[in-house]
This record gives sequence, structure tokens and C-alpha cells, in this order.
Amino acid sequence: MGKVSLACQFSTMKKSPTSSPAPSARKRNVKKLAAIVLALLLVAMGTAAWVVYKNRVEIQHWWRGEIKIDRNKYPIVGIDVSAHNGDIDFNKVRGDGFSFVIIKASEGEDYHDSKFSTNYDKARKAGLKVGAYHFFRKKTDGLNQAKNFLEMVGWRKLDLPLVIDVEDWSNDDQIKDERTQKHLDAMIDNLRSRGHKVMIYTNGDGYKKYIKNGQININLWLCAFKQPEKLRHIPHQMQQYSHWGKVRGIWGDVDLNVFNGSEQQWFKWLEDLTPLQVDNSDIDSTYINDQDEYIIDDEL
Repeated sequence: MGKVSLACQFSTMKKSPTSSPAPSARKRNVKKLAAIVLALLLVAMGTAAWVVYKNRVEIQHWWRGEIKIDRNKYPIVGIDVSAHNGDIDFNKVRGDGFSFVIIKASEGEDYHDSKFSTNYDKARKAGLKVGAYHFFRKKTDGLNQAKNFLEMVGWRKLDLPLVIDVEDWSNDDQIKDERTQKHLDAMIDNLRSRGHKVMIYTNGDGYKKYIKNGQININLWLCAFKQPEKLRHIPHQMQQYSHWGKVRGIWGDVDLNVFNGSEQQWFKWLEDLTPLQVDNSDIDSTYINDQDEYIIDDEL
């Protein structure tokens, strides 16, 4: 009995079916698993896309190195524009919370911005505080640049200092710093001799090269994508903190700026500036003979 029972058991084990599914069932299971994984991926991608869209402005700020200004600490913000910004509705700009605009007037010794007069008239009519800037060409005589700037500004009343934009980008990079400094000093002194307050626009490198050890006690408009608190080691009145601002009334990107102080300090600064209003009779008399200290040595 024992031997027969063992044989029967062995025979039964051999004939019993395996527990693994048939090939068709395995394929169905793989397809189901793939569908579940794909669905989860699509959900994850959709969620990520929604998060990116919702936070797109913050992501752009992070990617470009931009910052957000605390308007409670720094309530006075403005823009700077030129012809490349197109037609601007300055009433909408002011309605968007901006207090001032600095408008490109000229460049080098003969270039005039085609939108300067129009931008000035519209900004003034909208009630914005208005300034003007000149793009400084390093290899061009400073006295001629001062004359060009004043000819363009003409009789127009400005609330802010005359700005000289000094930067290396798209400029004459073969000109040595010493020669650039001589041209810049000549232009600054020429404008000051006519009663104008002057402000330099530049970045950290320009500050070290042309202001820190050269021009002192001058208004500074600093380009730096940092929080104002991190720039306390550089004395400045204004900061340009973005090249990619979005402002009502302007199509495309625009530069954003902030005054380095409170509203009370802003009005006090404006009062102390008392910019000169140039008479028409003075426009063509901006030439000053070169003095020894302004003779430019091409060997520098």
C-alpha cells in the first residue's frame, strides 16, 4: 500500500498544471502596467507644466538673475527708454505705479535718439519726473559729446541730473581706460560748468574703473541685479535692477530702476538737484577750448 500510494502521488504531481499565466495573459498584464506608468507620467508632466505656468514670472526672475524690489522699503521706481521701446503710453506707465523715466537723448558726438522729443513731451504730460541720458562713446572727444548732449536736451526742463551712460558693452573695447577717463572727465566738467548736475550710469566694473578712484561726489546710477541691501558698499542714488521688466503701456521688455531711499529722501534729492534749464541762446555755445588736462594722448 505504501509503494502504490507514493507512485500515485508522484503521478498526480507530474500531471498538475503550473501556476504561471499563459503568454497572452502576461502580455495583457505588461500592457496594463505600461498604461498605468504612462498615465502617471502624463499626470506628473501636466502637474509640472501647471506649476511652471503658475510660477513662470518667478522662474524667469530666477533664471535671469532678477530680483523683486520691496516697495515698502523702496517705493520710488522708474524706467529708462529709448527709440527701440517703440511708442509708449506714459499715462499707463504712471498708472502702473512708476514715478520717473530717463529717456535716451544722444550718443557719441552726432547721434540723436529719434524718439527723444516725443517721449519727453508725453512723459512730461503724464506727470512723470523726467531725466535724459547720453550713451558715452569711449573713443570720442568728451567735449564734443557734451555739446551733442546739450544740443539735444535744448530748452527742455529736466527733473533729474544729466546722465552719462558709461559701459563696455557694445562700446569701443580697444580704448584704454586712461583715455576713456580723460574723455569722461572732460564731458563731466563741461556739463558742470554750465550749471548742470551730472549722474553716471554704469555697472560694478565701471564704478571701480571710472568713479571709485576717479570721479567722486557724483551721482551714481548703478546697474546691478542684486537686492539694494547688498549694494550698501557702493554709494549710489539709483539702481537698475532688471532689463526684462513688463510695464503697462510698453510693448516688450523694458529696464526697471529704483531710487535708493524713501519717498521723503526722493523729494529731498530732487530739491537739492535744481537742474538747470538751458536757454536757447546757450545751445550753440557749448564749445570750450581744450585745456592741458583735457588733451587726449593717443599713445595712452
